Amino acid sequence: MVFLPGPPATPLLRFLFLGLSTLASPSRAQLELHVPPGLTKLQVAEGTEVVLPAWYTLQGEVSVQPWEEPVVMWFLEQEGKDLNQVLAYINGVLSSKPRASLVYSMPSRNVSLRLEGLQEKDSGSYRCSVNVQDNQGKSKGHSSKTLELKVLVPPAPPSCRLLGVPHVGTNVTLSCQSPRSKPAAEYQWERLPPSPQIFFAPALDDIRGSLRLTNLSTSMSGVYVCKARNLLGSAQCNVTLEVSTGPRAAVIAGAVVGSLVGLVLLAGLVLLYQRRGKAPEELANDIKEDATAPRTLPWPKSSDTISKNGTLSSVTSARALRSSHASPRPGAMTPTPSLSSQALSSPRLPRTEGAHPQPVSLTPGGVSSSTLSHMGAMPMVAPAQNQAGSLV
Repeated sequence: MVFLPGPPATPLLRFLFLGLSTLASPSRAQLELHVPPGLTKLQVAEGTEVVLPAWYTLQGEVSVQPWEEPVVMWFLEQEGKDLNQVLAYINGVLSSKPRASLVYSMPSRNVSLRLEGLQEKDSGSYRCSVNVQDNQGKSKGHSSKTLELKVLVPPAPPSCRLLGVPHVGTNVTLSCQSPRSKPAAEYQWERLPPSPQIFFAPALDDIRGSLRLTNLSTSMSGVYVCKARNLLGSAQCNVTLEVSTGPRAAVIAGAVVGSLVGLVLLAGLVLLYQRRGKAPEELANDIKEDATAPRTLPWPKSSDTISKNGTLSSVTSARALRSSHASPRPGAMTPTPSLSSQALSSPRLPRTEGAHPQPVSLTPGGVSSSTLSHMGAMPMVAPAQNQAGSLV
């Protein structure tokens, strides 16, 4: 129970209390600080105010005595931070932080602290320390108590995002996160009508606020709402999911790359085929170039050879050989041996086709061969030509 100072006592009662206090031994007077047992841990919403209750008693003293000189101090302890003084009442002077004050005016044995306009940063452990002295500066006792204060923050409006490309057959993730919430918010996703649906684990992560949708279909399109909740309230956001059936950019890029690779492979196969086709031809040409030219068969009527220096050497033909063994006819021309060894320049004769050319008479003016022989002339035999136009 919180002790509250009562109305002023009558002079008679005051005199009685003073007498009892003077008779009592000062050593028997002890100070004890009290807090409500069920209010040592408080949870308050942000923006409101709270009272941290505390009061003290002196053993053997029922009410505040004129000689009491209390020293009251409130501190805030936060993890990782230095001790912060919130309020102090010393020698009748009160000093405090903004938004902090005592509930009752001093002097009073009720030393409850009031905090207004609470913020999240006000959370922590509040320690109250009371030391009472008499007017002679003698201590009557000292005591301290601690209360836990937790300032709760309702979820701030969350932000909804769509992660992924919503095409048929793909996977996407719906993300929902509140920037401020104490305690941490829990999340719930649902799809609005005309196709209502509430999602649960494992598709839903109610701590992180993510919803994973796999193997999308056009029937999964709609408005999805995320609600963030904690002890103080809730807030929500939504995202519209439109599942498209058109090709994705990645599919198009893959098709283009695949087409280019196919064209390159096709060109490579064509070049390889052409190279393999040319290989036998080149091999045959190499063989023809390296092969020895065939020998010239002997002609049936006569044969001539062409020397390397381009001169024509006349040899006796088979007919001449046969006629040399036969008896010579009168008036016939017999080739002399010297003619076969004489080098003659190769005259350019007209090319003829068909029958063998007839021998041309070399006797000028109708002079007979016997007459020329008596004159010392040497008979000459004109080279003949074969069907191909070569000299024989």
